[in-house]
Amino acid sequence: MKIHEHQANELLKRYGIPIPGGTTIGDLAQAEAAIDQVGRESNTEQFVIKAQVHAGGRGKGGGVRFSPDRASALENIRNILGMTLVTHQTGAEGRLVKKVMVTQALDIKQEFYAAITLDRATGRDVFMVSSEGGVEIEEIARTSPEKIVKQAIVPGFGLRSFQARNLVLALGLEGHAAKQAPGIFQKLYKLYRELDCSIVEINPLVLTGKDDLVALDAKINFDDNALYLHPEVAGMRDLDEEDPAEVEAGKFNLNYIKLDGTVGCMVNGAGLAMSTMDIIKQVGGSPANFLDVGGGANVETVKNGFRIILSDENVKAVLINIFGGIVRCDRIANGIIEAVKELDLKVPVVVRLEGTNADVAKELLANSGVSIISADSFEDAANKVVEAAAGKGNH
Repeated sequence: MKIHEHQANELLKRYGIPIPGGTTIGDLAQAEAAIDQVGRESNTEQFVIKAQVHAGGRGKGGGVRFSPDRASALENIRNILGMTLVTHQTGAEGRLVKKVMVTQALDIKQEFYAAITLDRATGRDVFMVSSEGGVEIEEIARTSPEKIVKQAIVPGFGLRSFQARNLVLALGLEGHAAKQAPGIFQKLYKLYRELDCSIVEINPLVLTGKDDLVALDAKINFDDNALYLHPEVAGMRDLDEEDPAEVEAGKFNLNYIKLDGTVGCMVNGAGLAMSTMDIIKQVGGSPANFLDVGGGANVETVKNGFRIILSDENVKAVLINIFGGIVRCDRIANGIIEAVKELDLKVPVVVRLEGTNADVAKELLANSGVSIISADSFEDAANKVVEAAAGKGNH
């Protein structure tokens, strides 16, 4: 789960990590009061107005603007609040900006990068820093990975003092900032662990003109499976920032992720789902989604899966690939037949069923009277659905 920058700031502040003064508004009528509040509390006459959306690249898209005085801050709020912000992460359709954060502008001497996430290759958390923080960090990671210094954290030991010092040395910090940084890093890791985060990223972590370190922009994502432990974090979820189909799928305990292809996929089991997407690509197609209906799939599960898949207008054909282990294939077949009849599907459906009662299921489908393309093998199913999506099938 993702949260907004202003929500991430609330958590950083709770853990004693320095952040700029600021407030968040969702109504233009609140603009002047917000500017006055930040100016008074932070003793500043200069501001930064920041769009609050779940996407990176806001600055390049015009969603982050420096304001040298109150008048320009007010004008920037008017321009950003309600705009459709387009960045490399939003896609061409962009995101509607419903909230903006008004923050104090800082005198910045240098920008750094700091982040914590899990390295799945080693099974350890890794703390990363770079002296090349800012909007180009992704390019730095791609072209000059040696500029990102990492410390792998041994499970059970936490971020150790010598590792925090290594991170300080990697950033070249001196004086007051060098003394301040280890504490910030320790608190950042504590936040990451205690709140079951999947990533905590500070970009940039800035050195101010007074030699203070401040977390100027924060990104925090959480492990969805641990949200029940943190109701206050779960309450920060903004459904308006999520794909409507993914939100709808969650209501039915379906694991759905929208992609940009034309072949809809309905599969049971995450491993089989990923293999299905792989083989679709291998035979020249492009998956439109990841959809795992789980081990307890039934008639209603299949119907809901169809509805969610077909909410994507790009879907030209659907592949149902089910292995009957926990779930019986004949139950899935009945669900497919009912769904095809009830939903009056306009796209071809390719079905591959293997496992428990597969023979019974195939007989049910063959005698159903509905238009379904049967497949005998994994590869056969992939070829048939890609042909059907391209309008070449014999359905």
